[in-house]
Amino acid sequence: MLQRPTQRTAAILFAATAATAALSLAFVTTASASADGTAPKTAPVAAAALPSVSGSPEGAFTRIADFYGAYIDAVYDGDGTTADQLRSFYLSKPLQTELKKWEETNHANGVLRAQNVPSQWKVTSTGSGAGKTSATVTLTWGGGTTTQIHVQADLATKKITSIKD
Repeated sequence: MLQRPTQRTAAILFAATAATAALSLAFVTTASASADGTAPKTAPVAAAALPSVSGSPEGAFTRIADFYGAYIDAVYDGDGTTADQLRSFYLSKPLQTELKKWEETNHANGVLRAQNVPSQWKVTSTGSGAGKTSATVTLTWGGGTTTQIHVQADLATKKITSIKD
């Protein structure tokens, strides 16, 4: 089920507040004096790792991940103009033409290979060779089901050249 932007913002704020509270608790320790007046020894408490995202504009693999993250956000928000601009920038011209034909035949979004928007995405490199880099995009849908899409990008142009089920 799609969330409206206000619901999504509230969910993000709630998650951020919960993460902050968890980190605060991880750093707080209580100590009481022992019979000899020294503080008892306590084991170090591990803090939860905060998420991070990194990349480089020079890497074709990073471009695949950047595209899918931004594209899913645009489609989720109902911003067709931005989704079209992202396709134009990140996808090769032949792939854009191929996707239009696929979409006419399948009545679905060719980039996502679906009629709706996933709730999560993950891009995993599957290697590079012969001037291409390959990745598997795992899309998570409501109810926890997943699908995978196999994507290739040209190392020289960094444009995505292939999207297959």
